[in-house]
Amino acid sequence: MNTKNLVLMALLVGVGATLYVVTPGMVNGMKPDFMLTMMFIGILLFPTIKETFLLSLATGVLSGLFTTFPAGLVPNIIDKAVTGFVFLAALIVIKKLTSNFVVSAGLVGLGTILSGTVFLAVALFVFNANVGATFAVLFVGVVLPAVVFNVIAFAIIYPIVAKLVKRSKFNTAISI
Repeated sequence: MNTKNLVLMALLVGVGATLYVVTPGMVNGMKPDFMLTMMFIGILLFPTIKETFLLSLATGVLSGLFTTFPAGLVPNIIDKAVTGFVFLAALIVIKKLTSNFVVSAGLVGLGTILSGTVFLAVALFVFNANVGATFAVLFVGVVLPAVVFNVIAFAIIYPIVAKLVKRSKFNTAISI
């Protein structure tokens, strides 16, 4: 791993953590996870297993530490690990077929749905989190709005980061 790449990934995670902390909760303390958007941007910039593991672990732990959802630490770590590697696999397959911004934004939306589903399944069914709401209520009330927020955030942030990365001569796989 390159030090410049590690610094950029740390900056992405830091921006994501800041956005995550200042975003108010929606249903039962759950809120859109902007760290997820930054993880996706990091994976798009550095689509390797090592970088994906590092980004998934860092965003999972920080999301878990900052969550307001009961028993949310372990579900956040599991959800980011699963989502990060599924996103990487999908990215590798899709890049062989096509590579454009709209497809990447769609992948971010699907990744957010996967992340929310895994998080809720682990929190509600494995850890039996008592939040007074059903899976469906939380999915419709939090996950679906988070998809919209994350795709919009991606559409705003990714072109800026991609342009800065190209100017800075980072060793990335940017082709979007």
